[in-house]
Amino acid sequence: MTKSPETVVIRRITPSLDNTRYAIKRSVGGDITVEADIFKEGHDELSALLKWRRLGDKVWSEVAMLPLENDRWAATLCVTAEGGWEYTIEAWGDVFFSWQHELEKKFAAGLRDLQSEILEGTAFIEAAALRAGKTPDGEALKKTGAAMRVADVQQAHDLAHDPVLCALMRVYADRSLSTIAEPYHPVWVDRERATFAAWYEFFPRSAEGKADSGSTFRECLPRIDDARSMGFDVIYFPPIHPIGTTKRKGRNNSLTCELGEPGVPYAIGNNKQGVNGGGHKDVAPELGSLEDFDWLVDEIRTRGMEIALDFAINCSPDHPYVHAHPEWFFKRPDGSIKYAENPPKKYEDVYPLNFHNANWRELWDELRDVLLFWCRHGVGIFRVDNPHTKPVAFWEWVIAEVKAEFPGSVFLSEAFTRPKMMQELAKVGFTQSYTYFTWRNTKYELSEYLTELTTPPLRDFFRANFFANTPDILPEYLQHGGRPGFLIRAVLASMSVPVYGIYSGFELCENAPVSGKEEYIDSEKYQFKGRDWNAPGNVKEYITRLNQIRRQNRALREYDNLCIHTAENDQILCFSKATTALDNIIVVVVSLDPWNSQSSIIHLPLEQFGIGPEEEYQMDDLLAGEKFFWRGARNFIALDPHSRPAHIFRVRRSIGREAGETLYA
Repeated sequence: MTKSPETVVIRRITPSLDNTRYAIKRSVGGDITVEADIFKEGHDELSALLKWRRLGDKVWSEVAMLPLENDRWAATLCVTAEGGWEYTIEAWGDVFFSWQHELEKKFAAGLRDLQSEILEGTAFIEAAALRAGKTPDGEALKKTGAAMRVADVQQAHDLAHDPVLCALMRVYADRSLSTIAEPYHPVWVDRERATFAAWYEFFPRSAEGKADSGSTFRECLPRIDDARSMGFDVIYFPPIHPIGTTKRKGRNNSLTCELGEPGVPYAIGNNKQGVNGGGHKDVAPELGSLEDFDWLVDEIRTRGMEIALDFAINCSPDHPYVHAHPEWFFKRPDGSIKYAENPPKKYEDVYPLNFHNANWRELWDELRDVLLFWCRHGVGIFRVDNPHTKPVAFWEWVIAEVKAEFPGSVFLSEAFTRPKMMQELAKVGFTQSYTYFTWRNTKYELSEYLTELTTPPLRDFFRANFFANTPDILPEYLQHGGRPGFLIRAVLASMSVPVYGIYSGFELCENAPVSGKEEYIDSEKYQFKGRDWNAPGNVKEYITRLNQIRRQNRALREYDNLCIHTAENDQILCFSKATTALDNIIVVVVSLDPWNSQSSIIHLPLEQFGIGPEEEYQMDDLLAGEKFFWRGARNFIALDPHSRPAHIFRVRRSIGREAGETLYA
């Protein structure tokens, strides 16, 4: 046996992801409450420490774990910087406190011939003094040891329970026979923009809203400033690369592309365009140059915002890869390259890559270099198109490669697929994930899904990004719910999770579909899009207020603090988010009916909020600027989808009276 046998059993450590195979996720300043079953044979008293450090550090931070019940122990750590961390547990049979417990039992039983026991305790204290060395603590322990050696039974009993001695004996405990749980548990800590952000997606070629021609990078600033004024801080662009001409699609996905139609940005690559080969490391010349893009990135950054780029691993028939590396693609029996299909849909303008071709390593390296190329041009966020159609092993490798050089990189997974695949992508490194929120409309669906996302095990690794719409998805709820439907979905997306987004046109309540489908008619994926960005009936002011509320309330920055509360009407959803200190409590009451007025009695957990059952408390409506004074857990709410589809309350508790008035905080 090359390793010492464990002296303490440490099992069922949580949170843990697939037995330390993957890292759990947290944000900078986030807490991790670790629990474990800790026990050993016999009746020894146990001590346990939660230990954590940044990857690469040699020194551990430590905090004592406390027993809960039935051999379950817990402690909380805080991660203070982005990057990789790890934690473990060290536990041992504590000889001093086992001795203290034995002495107490004998003393309580009336035994007084305890000289041997006193000398045993003296030895433990003197050994701790040696471990403390020539320090004030060491001198204090040495002095106590000397006093214990000459003490009578009563004095020894009192010394053994001295609070200062007990504290020092915990600090300088004999850990020579301790057990350290292995392997260590990995943690990945993300920067704030990865965990709290509002995304705004638009096609740069449609920035000016012209129906007959496109815009350039240098013409995007008014759209960016408008998004910033609404409170968005991430500007997300679909692919900005050269677009192929072979099999180019026309309006509404027509197989015939008329002269002047711009093509689909997801059909990437045109080897006749661009200075970097016309592929994934180039920009479409109709948008401008790479220097123009760099200028735009700087302009966005000076506004306190960031840009996110779409990483779509698609190649048009004109992509330089097709000619330089035909072995990277799938082949038909006749030797021709297969185009993409999602029956009955056909994408003749896109060739998918074969990640398991004989020359796969060179392909993987090239795609990594594409990401690094854009990182070096100031891009720190990537929305990844359809990652579930590429190998999970590739994503685990490439995300690690990118983060090794750019640890603050953020990856959003656009995988509307089976739950286990979505979750596996989150485990291997994706920072955020699209979700099924788009199709969760009823109270039951929303309550169940929000609870699932924000409680273990998903909350420890799967971070939802609630997009209310996308260029590919116009949900039926928005098609039929009118302007109130957009208000309701904006409240749900922005208030329930810290990261959400909208695709441009949402603020204008665009909801014209392809008949019988959840797709936009006249989609700007296939054409230039004409818009009046201030058209009557827009919801820009409402979205602006929602984003202001998000920024001003710390409870809305947290992910796992959502609690669903009872509303006696199935058309009304009530939930809260509160800080641990209860100094910021937000209650959201939102109608799910975009057509009719609804009312309900709602039930609030006053004890959970630190409010007495008969105590008056103030409810500030952050949307309307109104104040209400409530008493008791049950209160009446009335909502009109056209004028007041939701209340967003900040709960203020009474903190006393001054000059005859009740003060609230």
